[in-house]
Amino acid sequence: MKIKKSTILIATIIMTLACSRKEKQASWYREAEEVLHGQVLKEARWAMEEEPVTVTAETSPRSAGSKHDFYSEGDYWWPDPENPDGPYIQKDGMTNPDNFVAHRQAMIRFSKIIGALASAYKITGNEKYVAQAVVHLKAWFTDPATRMNPHLKCSQAIHGRVTGRGIGIIDAIQLMEVAQGVRCMEGAGTLDKETLAGVKKWFSDYLEWLTTHPYGKEEMNKENNHGTCWVMQAASFARLTGNKEILDFCRERYKKVLLPEQMAEDGSFPCEIGRTKAYGYSLFNLDAMVMVCLILSEPGEDLWHYRTPDGRSIKKGIEYLYPYVADKSRWYFKPDAMYWDEWPVAHPFLVFGAMEFNNRDWLGTWKELDHDPQVEEVIRNLPVRHPLIWMNKHG
Repeated sequence: MKIKKSTILIATIIMTLACSRKEKQASWYREAEEVLHGQVLKEARWAMEEEPVTVTAETSPRSAGSKHDFYSEGDYWWPDPENPDGPYIQKDGMTNPDNFVAHRQAMIRFSKIIGALASAYKITGNEKYVAQAVVHLKAWFTDPATRMNPHLKCSQAIHGRVTGRGIGIIDAIQLMEVAQGVRCMEGAGTLDKETLAGVKKWFSDYLEWLTTHPYGKEEMNKENNHGTCWVMQAASFARLTGNKEILDFCRERYKKVLLPEQMAEDGSFPCEIGRTKAYGYSLFNLDAMVMVCLILSEPGEDLWHYRTPDGRSIKKGIEYLYPYVADKSRWYFKPDAMYWDEWPVAHPFLVFGAMEFNNRDWLGTWKELDHDPQVEEVIRNLPVRHPLIWMNKHG
């Protein structure tokens, strides 16, 4: 059978472009690793000394669940001065410091530990980091005495009103770097098959709950960062578990709902700008949308370069917000009600956007910003803190 020269030429061009892309990805990884190398190994040394702390370590008498059920309380809900013993009232953008936050802190700590260990393993290839990660993975996902149940029925409860809400599902975005860390360590011999299977079973069960429970459906249909974060975490967990159906659903959700309904034609997010913390929420939602593109893009499914008929795209979103990250004084809305001084930090949309669109300015700004924020509110709204585990080391 004769093969046309034109067919061979096209195939050669495709292979050349693919190799070129891989080389560029490897180059970006090396540059990011140079920035983060010392910090990663420092975090990993800390993580190597830490014992697991799961949701069973501390409980709240206000929780309607068991000690294995994740529990948190609505951030912006406060006692009513006119009825101190009655249902809480809302103060948008103002966090109640008396909330129960132990489970949220434990999950963030877990995310930091796995993210640090997976990053150190990726840099060094030393399986001691994987062995330590296994200890924590077992405690959270497979040990009957300490595991967390795979749902968030009791998340962001409101005293005197509800025992849990769909809006609380956003708390689980902290598990994204756990899932991605497992993907990075999956080939290591010290991550035994039984533990790996147990972890994937947990995330499969959670995905089932996330996509079928009324709370999950409610959160999916939110028209702001909550809807974005539903797609982001569903995509992340589906990637780990190989759930093609959910991956395909999330791609369509991005194209048909998130991008056209949340982004304005200028690249801004009107639903976030209307809040009392417009700057922080805009950063957060852009980070989440960029992660959706990163997780879900593959050959034949390029969300990075997808554009709506009227020109909305993730690149336009980055181009809109970047000037206010490079120089926050240019922000033309009111300063955020809380945590105005703490933003911006080294946001993932900067490094991943720079990598995809070959933008040195974005990368330069990312390099200069804080890569190790310590303020809890910032950490909670920056679920991707270990970019190396999301990048291709060898292209």
